[in-house]
Amino acid sequence: MNDVHIEWLGDRALLLRLGAGIDATLNACVHALAHTLREAALPGVVDIVPAYASVAVHYDPRAWSEPAASTAPGERLAQRLLEIAAALPAPARTALSAEQGTVLEIPVCYGGEHGPDLADVAGLAGVGADEVIARHVAGDYRVAMLGFAPGFPYLLGLDPALHAPRRANPRTRVPAGSVAIGGAQTGIYPRELPGGWQILGRTPLTLFDAARDPPALLAPGQRVRFRAIDADKFAWLQKSAGARPSRASREGFSAIEPCFFAADESEAGRDKSRPYDAGQPR
Repeated sequence: MNDVHIEWLGDRALLLRLGAGIDATLNACVHALAHTLREAALPGVVDIVPAYASVAVHYDPRAWSEPAASTAPGERLAQRLLEIAAALPAPARTALSAEQGTVLEIPVCYGGEHGPDLADVAGLAGVGADEVIARHVAGDYRVAMLGFAPGFPYLLGLDPALHAPRRANPRTRVPAGSVAIGGAQTGIYPRELPGGWQILGRTPLTLFDAARDPPALLAPGQRVRFRAIDADKFAWLQKSAGARPSRASREGFSAIEPCFFAADESEAGRDKSRPYDAGQPR
């Protein structure tokens, strides 16, 4: 991977830029590089933050300081980062960690009070509201990056027919858990925030909890799918929200846990229209 350029972000961070724009293939390369850098465990590196087309590396300059050196600490780290990027083989560019290969299924109550813009998005797409929901749950999404607010996932994989412009008049308050569309992206508001995306529905899951480890439910590179639930199931799950979300197998969910399953699990016979069953009494 030789097409990597480094920019300075002050004296404690470097930005590895792989390209520009929103592109799924480019973003996969970003996550492959971020994963490789984490595995390298370079001294002094305190955080690695992937975005759409870049990776920020935050570091402690003292770990790269040498009294007799003629180059700055950041320059020595930059050289090492470029060496790691250059050594990354082509097949690894889209390779992600085992964790990122799992799929997280998120329950969403579409329309009504939870999805005030569903009809508008249907109108823009020239289809009915049910078709919008069907297309949205049919998507295979990946978290391109977290940004805007702690735990807010920008998801790639939205059906092109559902691409929709942001609202002309943003809302001052968007409820936590709102699932929305902004341009070619879909995302989930982790808490009540102002926002201008088109709201299709809402999930009862907690996207960000500072007391949880890790605090964010979703991680960059994570695969995501949505499942439609009705208002009664939403209310039931929301009432059970005292149990924090955690990773789990498909069996033995606690009341508000999302559903994880292996990325290579067969989709044959899997009925996406069946009710979301996480935490249902057996």
